[in-house]
Amino acid sequence: MNDDFASLFAYNRWANDRVVQAARRLSAEQYTQEPVPGWSSVRATLVHLADATLIWSHRLRGEPIVARATEADYPTLDAADELLARGQEAFEQLLPTFTPERLAAILSYRNFQDRDVSAPIWAVLRHVVNHATYHRGQIAAKLGRLGVEPLPTDLVFWAIEQSAKGS
Repeated sequence: MNDDFASLFAYNRWANDRVVQAARRLSAEQYTQEPVPGWSSVRATLVHLADATLIWSHRLRGEPIVARATEADYPTLDAADELLARGQEAFEQLLPTFTPERLAAILSYRNFQDRDVSAPIWAVLRHVVNHATYHRGQIAAKLGRLGVEPLPTDLVFWAIEQSAKGS
């Protein structure tokens, strides 16, 4: 079976959209508050998820990253959603450029700890989706603490939905 990164990133967009949809049921105050002492806000986690996605797209294009986004840069859910869309769209443009040879190539970059690191591009692509999944789980827990039922974002639910559309 061939890898299908387009499907993986289509799933990622679907799942991210569901998280944003659920977060829209929060008040502006809930969106920015710690749901439990010591837990970061839904906003902080969503901005991090969105920014990290965009950062990886820049790295894959060989573009420098000078800083991470902050909550102050994206104070509202709409602003964070726009940042998330920019990262998702960047990957939708990048994915068709990944030939088998390019997927096997090594991406080298300087991380935020000022260390040089390298990883195969195929692993970076999987990491982007895995990283988003991890943080979507955190957001789901925070939504629950704030009284909002999170929407399921499991890959299998996306696949079931896609199968139903095809029948």
